[in-house]
Amino acid sequence: MYWTDEGYLLSKNNFDENSIIIETFTLKHGKYSGIVYGGSSRKNKRNFQIGNKILLNWKSKGENKSGYFNIELIKPVAPLFFDDKKRSVSILSATSILKILLPERQININIYNSFEKMLNQLNSDNWIQLYIYWELSLIKDLGYEISFLNTENSELIINNKIQINNKTFRIPKMLSSKNIKDIYDNEIKEALIFNKNLLMENFIIPNRLKFPLYRKILENYYS
Repeated sequence: MYWTDEGYLLSKNNFDENSIIIETFTLKHGKYSGIVYGGSSRKNKRNFQIGNKILLNWKSKGENKSGYFNIELIKPVAPLFFDDKKRSVSILSATSILKILLPERQININIYNSFEKMLNQLNSDNWIQLYIYWELSLIKDLGYEISFLNTENSELIINNKIQINNKTFRIPKMLSSKNIKDIYDNEIKEALIFNKNLLMENFIIPNRLKFPLYRKILENYYS
């Protein structure tokens, strides 16, 4: 079996002295993992930064068999933000969330496109707000949506609070209004915590997953 696709690097782990196992999120094949022979060499190492956009050539003896990748770098994403801790951690946060929540080998072009758009907007001044809205769009695409501005929503929204799984959560100011000009760090953290609660209640806890470390680190940058 052979295919070629574009994708983003979600994770990498050493396989042997010169090879690595990578997990990728591809446009036409979903989340896929495989071996890259020589991936840990000095020549190739720079290509395997988490978040980089890569061209993948996949080879395997069968559709359900393990296989290996040949990789070419399309766009270095992570190195652009090596000097910016918050943006760098946001990339690691997003990729780690996708790693644990995306089903194997299931195509989702909406999630792929929204993830790519978020990465392309990391240079903007309001990047953290865009990251927060990306998390909400991911939660929606995975099957759980809350409309903060729609009082007819099936969830119970009273006094700017919402009930999820019989628990009450306050809807953050920056998510409940479209007309906020200045966003402060405490409001960003409030929104990140709210999103974390959505992820925990609807995906992490029911599936007995571990909440990503880098997502915790991103939240801790704001107070």
